[in-house]
Formats: sequence, C-alpha cells, structure tokens
Amino acid sequence: MNRKLTILNSIMVLLLAACSFTPEYNRPEAPVSQDWPGGTAYEKAPVALDEPLASDIPWRDFFTDGRMQQVIEMALENNRDLRLAALNVERARAMYGIQRATLYPSVDATADASKSRVPADLSSSGEVTHPEQYSIGLGIFSWEIDFFGRLRSLREQALETFLATEQARRGTQILIVSSVANAYLSLAADRENLRLSQTTYDAQKESYDLIKRRFDVGLSSELDLNRVKSQVAVAQRNIARYTLRVAQDINALRLLVGSPDQLSKALLPDNLAGVEPPSTVTAGVSSEVLLLRPDILQAENQLKAANANIGAARSALFPNISLTTSIGTASAELSGLFKSGSETWLFGPQLSMPVFDARLWAAVDAAKAENQIALTNYEKAIQEAFREVADVLAIAGTIDDRLNAQQTYVDAASQTYRLSDMRYNKGIDDYLSVLDAQRSLFSAQQELVMLKLEKLSNQVRLYAVLGGGTQ
Repeated sequence: MNRKLTILNSIMVLLLAACSFTPEYNRPEAPVSQDWPGGTAYEKAPVALDEPLASDIPWRDFFTDGRMQQVIEMALENNRDLRLAALNVERARAMYGIQRATLYPSVDATADASKSRVPADLSSSGEVTHPEQYSIGLGIFSWEIDFFGRLRSLREQALETFLATEQARRGTQILIVSSVANAYLSLAADRENLRLSQTTYDAQKESYDLIKRRFDVGLSSELDLNRVKSQVAVAQRNIARYTLRVAQDINALRLLVGSPDQLSKALLPDNLAGVEPPSTVTAGVSSEVLLLRPDILQAENQLKAANANIGAARSALFPNISLTTSIGTASAELSGLFKSGSETWLFGPQLSMPVFDARLWAAVDAAKAENQIALTNYEKAIQEAFREVADVLAIAGTIDDRLNAQQTYVDAASQTYRLSDMRYNKGIDDYLSVLDAQRSLFSAQQELVMLKLEKLSNQVRLYAVLGGGTQ
C-alpha cells in the first residue's frame, strides 16, 4: 500500500511541475488617444478631476427621480433579457466547473460478481466446473495527467469564457437601466408635445370658428377660411401622431419592465418638467476609464480565452499520458472477499503520442487566427467606446448653447404671433401672416421640447457609455 501511495505522490509532483505552452498574456495597447478630443464642441463639456467614476456611482444615486427609480427596479427584477444573461452566467460557471474537474482524478467504486460453466474438455480437472469470482475495488480510470498543460489551458479558457459571460450580464444591465430611463424621458417629452398639439389645435379651432363667422357675414375671404381650416387639420394630425408615440412609448416601457401589470399610471410622467434630472457625471481627463466598461472587459476576457486555446492546441502535439489504477479485493467465494491475501491492485500508465496528424498543426494555426480575431475585436470595441464617449461629450459641450438659442427663438416667435394676430384683427394684415407665425411658434416649441429631451438623454447616455449602471 505504501508503495502505491509513493507512486501516486510522485505522479502528483510531476503534474505540479508540468510545463505549459500557453503564450504569456500582456494587455494590448489601446488604439485610441489617452486624452479626450478637444475643440470648440468640447469646451463646455463637464470636466472634473475629483469626481467619482461613473462605474462607481450606483444607479439609484444617479437617477434621482423616485418614480423612475421604481420603474428601473421593476425592469431589473423582471426583464427577460437580463434574466437570460444571468442564466448564461450560471451555465458558463457550471461549464468552468466541469473543465476544472478534469485536472483531478475521478475515483470510482466497482463491484463485480460472475459465475460461469466450464465444460469438462476445457476444465483442468476433466470435469464440469462452475467457477465463481467476486471483487470490490476503488479505481482511477484513464485519468489524463496534464504534463504538457493541455487541460490547464482548457480550464483557463473556460474561466475566461465564464468571466466574459459575467461581463456580458453587466453590460446587459447597463443597457436595461439606460433604455428604461430613455424610454421614460421620451414618454414625458411626447406627452408634453401632445399637450402642445392639443393647445395649438384649440387655438386653431377658435380662429377657424371666428373666421367662419366673419366669412358668413362677408367680412373674411374664402381664402382665409381655407387657410385656417388647413391648419386645423394639421393640428389634428399632430394630435394623432403624438397620441401614437405616447402609446408606443408606454409599450416600450412595458416590454422593458417585463411585468406590465406593475406599471401603473401613477408611475408614468406627465412632462419633462415633472421629471427630476439625473445627476451630473464627467468623463475625467483620460480615456483609460474605457477599460472599465463591461463590453471592453468582455472583449479582453475573450482575448484571454483565445490565448489559452493556443496553449491547448500546442499541447495536443505532445504525448498524452493517462493512468488507470485500482485497489481492492477479489475472491472465488463471496465470503472470502475480505480475508487475508485477497487484496488486488492495478497500475496501468499509458502514453500515446501523435506521429502524423496534420489536423493538429491546422488546429494550432486556427487557434492563432482566433487569437488575432479576438485581438481585433478588442481593439475595435475600444475604438467604438471612445467614439461613443466623444460624441456624448460633443453634445454635452453644445447643448446649453442650443437650448438658449432655441428659447430665444421661441420667445421671438411667440411675440411675432401675438403681433400678427393683433394686426390681423385690426385689418392691417391678412391671415397668412398669422398662419406663418403660428406654424413657426409651434415648430419652435416642439424643437425646444426635443432639445430638453436630448440634454437629459445625453446625461443618461454619458453615464452608460462610461460603464455606469451595474451597481
């Protein structure tokens, strides 16, 4: 027994000293500038050195509106995409456990019993015999000793795949949080535009009724009557359009929440003014924060997995050493199984080495190509992330100027409409100038609402593209 333990210990020592053919991993240089873009568009973008990273800010601290928080929380509990991402993580964790277990021997218990009839002409005694055999044992069967690191490379590949799946889950959560927030804000903006359309319709209908009465007594032309009638129809069309958008926004929220019954009307916004704006986050001064994004970390885990796969492919070119061993007891009689002298043991190492197999060399080439593909995807993910943040910063640096200019335009258009209406009522101008002023005012008010939505949505977007929303 001591001899067998010595042999097993020697094998374990060899295993621990085994070599590996996996290339050393070094994180590639990011193919983007260390600094964010500069220029006129970025001058007013928020920059702070002492602010916490977006990835460190919990979403409940970033989104300060209480009703929006409830909707986001329901989505995180019920959304099917997030649930699938979590299940994928569980599956990857289990697959990693399976691959890790191959490094260690699997011990099986066996029990055999047999009885046979031997004819007289085959029996050494010249008589018919009925030999019996019973055995019980513990054994390790075809355990691959990972001397060249193939199994360890596969274990590392499985681990990185599991970690990549976890990063995919975190990325899905960011997407869900930001999508719910944007859908919530879009609903608020569309409801505001719906009320604006309704107000415009009421004004146009009142003007139509007035001109219709004047037309009936000959004080207004048929041309003015048809002009205002066309604007009433346009206002009705706008009401129908925004009614549709509001319904679609609610449907989008219901899908994201995953439990429509919980999305009560009390949780839905009436307008943008009634929604508390999210907190302010900054991108800092270095683009290195991109390396904390889940999609970048996922791409890096996939690159590490491809790197480990090279080691597994290379190891397949070298000998495969496996071991079958067992200890137990055997006897011709069931009662003699545990008697002295009935012990049995088996020690059967096996070595197999590929002599000519072109597939193995092709597998190495394929693994190297997959590694280059993973590297390219990693670099591409960083470049796309840099572009996303740069675009958001450009919007953040210009949105206030656009809002101020649009507010000035709305004020001027409102004054123009008021003066045009006064001049028409006094008979100085025809109704065409009133209609032009009305159209300009409505268009300017719509654009102002959309710019307010863009500013809020851009804050959400900046939080998301910097990796915020996982906590």
